[in-house]
Amino acid sequence: MPDQTGFLKHGRELPQRRPVDVRIRDWKEVYEEFPAGHLHEQAARCMDCGIPFCHNGCPLGNLIPEWNDLVWKDDWSEASERLHATNNFPEFTGRLCPAPCEAACVLGINDDAVAIKQVEVEIADRAWKDGLVTPQPPLQRTGRSVAVVGSGPAGLAAAQQLTRAGHDVVVLERADRVGGLMRYGIPEFKMEKAVLERRLEQMRAEGTEFRTGVDVGVDVTVEQLREQYDAVLLAGGSTLGRDLPVEGRELEGVHLAMEYLVPSNRVQEGDLQAPPITAEGKDVVIIGGGDTGADCLGTAIRQGARSITQLEIMPRPPQERPDTTPWPTWPLVYRTSSAHEEGGERLFSVNTKRFVGSDAEGTAGHVTGLELVDVEMVDGRFEPVEGSERVLPAQLVTLAMGFTGPQRRGLLEALGVELDGRGNVARDDDWATNVPGVWVAGDMGRGQSLIVWAIAEGRAAAAAVDRALCGNTLLPAPVTPTSR
Repeated sequence: MPDQTGFLKHGRELPQRRPVDVRIRDWKEVYEEFPAGHLHEQAARCMDCGIPFCHNGCPLGNLIPEWNDLVWKDDWSEASERLHATNNFPEFTGRLCPAPCEAACVLGINDDAVAIKQVEVEIADRAWKDGLVTPQPPLQRTGRSVAVVGSGPAGLAAAQQLTRAGHDVVVLERADRVGGLMRYGIPEFKMEKAVLERRLEQMRAEGTEFRTGVDVGVDVTVEQLREQYDAVLLAGGSTLGRDLPVEGRELEGVHLAMEYLVPSNRVQEGDLQAPPITAEGKDVVIIGGGDTGADCLGTAIRQGARSITQLEIMPRPPQERPDTTPWPTWPLVYRTSSAHEEGGERLFSVNTKRFVGSDAEGTAGHVTGLELVDVEMVDGRFEPVEGSERVLPAQLVTLAMGFTGPQRRGLLEALGVELDGRGNVARDDDWATNVPGVWVAGDMGRGQSLIVWAIAEGRAAAAAVDRALCGNTLLPAPVTPTSR
């Protein structure tokens, strides 16, 4: 273990973010470099706690105390080995995961938790810098083929595991580039796409094949898919955005979050000179207070919005962990992202009654605002506060209220897979659907969740596919379909 009194000597510390007035002028990641000496101190805060509840908080079962100890000892090579033993993509989770491991940290009972996420990303980035991350092609091939449909974190994790097990793996992606929402849903200021590209190059060198622009069920029939491959793993994610069917929804300027974020990210890829939907010079309203809403906020700021307001129907959470979410559960507390530091206003306990628009001959017109009302919880329901109605100016509205499940039309309907009560693809204890030879992992079966859960499910489903193809498997299975 690290210095057993380290948590008494050192407080929690994270890297500084670049000055707001500097970072909003570009799309680069917001954090400055973290000095190595400071990272040693953060690793030293890890306690010899006996039962590391951080393992329970992490779906991947990351060996957190082990690599904290190795960082403190300056053994970066072994730290990278321990980190990659349970996580295919720590450079992704170290940037994008909200770190449920830190919420479960024993030190967090009465002090600030160990900076686990920061140690993780520093190990990963240093491993790449020092050439420790290299292709790991299989020693022998099984002669079995697997099609992975979808190239988000679940699909990529499953594909890498199955390729390393010796199978011929093809990842089919309907977009023009690999990565799923990590590519087009996550802005550059949260994760620069060079981080994704270097991992994809490793996977290609190991033998994983990527085919983009392939919409399975349209470009390739499900009959062809099942004939060509010994196994099919569905990992298409939860892609249907939650809509807001109120008066005025048809007005121009009201968009689902991904309709706004995807082309904005395509500008950074060099595909577009300018985004077709821009916040420049506009009053922007973001409906939804989660991560996707924060992504819309940071994007709108960089595009030059005149004003930005983010709405949330729930009350503002408390600053400190409430009794309703005790340690080691995920605490319901007030959180601010880097985007919230950059500008905008946040309103809680408000609901949108209708969108207001300008008249236009022969068209639906364009949104000019939305009518809000304050709400309060009464007997488990949100009730409007009388007399609190007002109109908020808006020429651009993004709906960032989460996702309702996978797209049913096309692939899923053609395959005939059963859906569960929430509209996700149903699976048994071995990740198998009701269709023989077809498995499912990630948000497509779980519903909207965290990147760390997607990777864990991809790894576990890969083990199930490997076992079905070969009769046994050496691949780890960190979670089950019923894990929560």
